[in-house]
Amino acid sequence: MPELTNTSEPLLDWTDLFFRFLSEEKDASLYTQRNYRQALDEFTQWHRDTNGSSVRWSELERNDFRLFLRQLGRKELSQAAIRLRFSALNSFYKFLMRRGLVESSPVKGVTLPKPAKHLPQFLTIDQMNALLEAPMQEFEAERDAKKETNKKVSDVPYLRDRAILETIYSCGLRIGEICRILAREIDPDELVINVHGKGKKERQVPIGRTAVKAIRLYWERLAKPPAPDEPVFFASEKKRNTIYPRLIQLRLKNYLSACGLDPSLTPHKLRHSYATHLLDAGADLRSVQEMLGHANLTTTQVYTHITTERIKRAYNEAHPRA
Repeated sequence: MPELTNTSEPLLDWTDLFFRFLSEEKDASLYTQRNYRQALDEFTQWHRDTNGSSVRWSELERNDFRLFLRQLGRKELSQAAIRLRFSALNSFYKFLMRRGLVESSPVKGVTLPKPAKHLPQFLTIDQMNALLEAPMQEFEAERDAKKETNKKVSDVPYLRDRAILETIYSCGLRIGEICRILAREIDPDELVINVHGKGKKERQVPIGRTAVKAIRLYWERLAKPPAPDEPVFFASEKKRNTIYPRLIQLRLKNYLSACGLDPSLTPHKLRHSYATHLLDAGADLRSVQEMLGHANLTTTQVYTHITTERIKRAYNEAHPRA
């Protein structure tokens, strides 16, 4: 174990060190960094209000976190929200232990509420097909609506959106992964794409010909296709800045509404649909795990419950002796 430093008066705030680690070494998403910062700030404020003093992380005991857990319970937070806060605290103490700043974690051993079992939402194949067609249908509707005004409607944003949706569904990508893809990371001949996942992990994923064709059509309509080191998808054709998660979320919401689907569904639900449809068609669990970039097989196994439940339902509805 590394030699412990003097923990009585840290020269630099340990939370600052932690968030520098998350950003520069762990390459954690902005959402993770934001959620973890809010969790640590919330605990710090609770400790100050409860004890009338600033928090000293090396002096805290398990009972402090048990009391914090009770306080969260009184606020009637969901189990997921409570577990998120303790996930942040647990990760923070693991970091401190690796740096030799504390000997052990007082968070370890605190019994948390068991997470509720929720099966991931997904779209059926017919719903997915309708969504993939929605961008160009929206373009045609807007073009027809503006014919009388002689205003031209550019098809570039709609071609881009169709290519984004096709790529997410074709490759099962996270929203952050779709934003990070560079043009050189797509091999249209081998039909593979190099994906930068969580924690700077890279993986190669198959990409379908339909998605490649959609990307090419989008590039052909740009004034200049992206250079190898430029992003595959631009937020703005003129500025040529990379697409960002919020824009994808807003565009998706519009297309979901347009084809009569729940507009609250997130881009991550397309990833769920990808995994479910693969398993339904007979893909093996290990392959799906690798394509999704899951570190643990148990994360992928939730999709087998979806397919099993649907099979049971079909049996119960159709079999005369069910």
